[in-house]
Amino acid sequence: MTIGIEHYLVVSLVLFLLGLFIVVTHRNGVRILMGVELILNSANLNFVAFNRYMPDSALSGNVFAIFVIILAAAEAVVALAIVLAVYQQFSTIHMDEISNMKH
Repeated sequence: MTIGIEHYLVVSLVLFLLGLFIVVTHRNGVRILMGVELILNSANLNFVAFNRYMPDSALSGNVFAIFVIILAAAEAVVALAIVLAVYQQFSTIHMDEISNMKH
């Protein structure tokens, strides 16, 4: 049995749906960030899979994957800094409690 592009796309879809589920259902700021990271990793998997099975494309999928990894690292740093600032201000990282305190 050979692994085709369909297998990569199914794994990527599962990662994306899991990340989306986490973002939509959880209230914890750190868990939401983990869901966003899963979504970005599913995009990386697509880039690398399409690069492997369509190598004659003008732009390499690996370049895009490295760009997304750099973007995810920057997003994680900024978002964790925001979560820490919110925790210092409100003593919680639950997003629904923060929005209730605003009123």
